[in-house]
Amino acid sequence: MGLMTGKKGIIFGVANDKSIAWGIAQQLREAGAELAFTYLNEALEKRVRPLAESLDAKIILPCDVQNEEEMVAVFSELEKQWGKIDFVVHAIAFANREDLKHPFSQTSREGFRIALDISAYSLVSMTRCALPVLKPGGSIVTLTYLGSVRAVPQYNVMGVAKAALESSVRYLAAELGESGIRVNAVSAGPIKTLAASGIASFKEKLRVAEERAPLKRLVTQDDVGKATLYLLSDLATGVTGEIHYVDGGFNFAAG
Repeated sequence: MGLMTGKKGIIFGVANDKSIAWGIAQQLREAGAELAFTYLNEALEKRVRPLAESLDAKIILPCDVQNEEEMVAVFSELEKQWGKIDFVVHAIAFANREDLKHPFSQTSREGFRIALDISAYSLVSMTRCALPVLKPGGSIVTLTYLGSVRAVPQYNVMGVAKAALESSVRYLAAELGESGIRVNAVSAGPIKTLAASGIASFKEKLRVAEERAPLKRLVTQDDVGKATLYLLSDLATGVTGEIHYVDGGFNFAAG
């Protein structure tokens, strides 16, 4: 019997096999969870579907988190096929490349709106859509980064979006605690992903993190997956509203 045997949940945000969300999915499946996945569009479906099917996923649905009707449809389908679910993984973030390249003061109004909408508000709307099908004792986990609390060069508007995301975690945790639903975030160290490729000087950030972290190594998909597994499992029934750092100790060392 695995830690997540008998539990069912959905993962938003797998883009390819380098995605942090994919590392999370692998750990959850290994622990016995039954998983559903979403994809943004047809191009991403070609990458996501084979990965999802390799973990025996039967529910693989389209979802643009900016479209609440699509989000409602996803959770309606989950309820139709599964009834209630145990967990939701929110691994969604986006900012326009030009708004990451330019100085923060040059962030466009529309770029600011898009970053906050997709990277932070989507957690709020996703939670609202999930509540009718999420069991008491259920768990929601999202992904954040150190740029939420420190000015990380070239992270710019995404850092502001992650700050809003972390604040949303605390407010949602406070609201949903009476229902027995937990909301937490994992703050991962820098990992080579499709999203990270849009951040200037990312290789330098990897070098500095590896050099300064007490563990003297970069964190991996598996590291983040294991931490998320813990937060979604019954081992963390008393944990909510937390920002859980998985960065090899870099946050502490850089403090």
